[in-house]
Amino acid sequence: MALYKTITVNKHTKVLIWKIEESFEELNSDIQLTNHCQQRLDGMRSEIHQRGFLSVRHLLAVCGYTDFDLYYDSVGKPHLKDGKHISITHSFNFSAIIVSDTIPVGIDIEKQRDKILRIAHKFTPLQEYKTIANHEALVRKVTIVWGGKEAIYKVYAEKGLSFLKHIDIDDFSMEASQTIGNVYYGKETARYSLDFLEFEGFTCVYALEENR
Repeated sequence: MALYKTITVNKHTKVLIWKIEESFEELNSDIQLTNHCQQRLDGMRSEIHQRGFLSVRHLLAVCGYTDFDLYYDSVGKPHLKDGKHISITHSFNFSAIIVSDTIPVGIDIEKQRDKILRIAHKFTPLQEYKTIANHEALVRKVTIVWGGKEAIYKVYAEKGLSFLKHIDIDDFSMEASQTIGNVYYGKETARYSLDFLEFEGFTCVYALEENR
């Protein structure tokens, strides 16, 4: 078992993070998949994606679920058959889930890489970061913004939602480890509380829906 971290967000919501250190064979040995998910696994060309996919099933097991308790809707959003809310993420050698009894939730893990600065203009106004002189700090902050928008997108789950045009992240200090995100989409608005943490060169952000 490689359960890396468990975060009790509140009495209804929990985050579980897995460090993927096992081989594909080890992760696959005691996991049963639905036909749909077995086909998804078989269609993955990258073993690191396969291992991430399987590690999520081990996280489900920690929460008392199997792959048969999980289903995906028409836009690819995961749901639990018992009505609880779930979101899933994996990146390189980490994966995570967030499960809530009561409210919609989203989660994202990202590796901190310089690449984020090359694509930042696609999801956030770059002029907002001119006061950050340190390159490493800039990568970290922009990665949090991206992760926050990705987590919110997973909750909101509407086709046509633009990271740049429709999702706004309030400014935050790195020390605070939390902020607020808002969606402005058509005539709708939605508000999300965001928490973030960093570990081993990765950033994890999770979103809890406050109102929609």
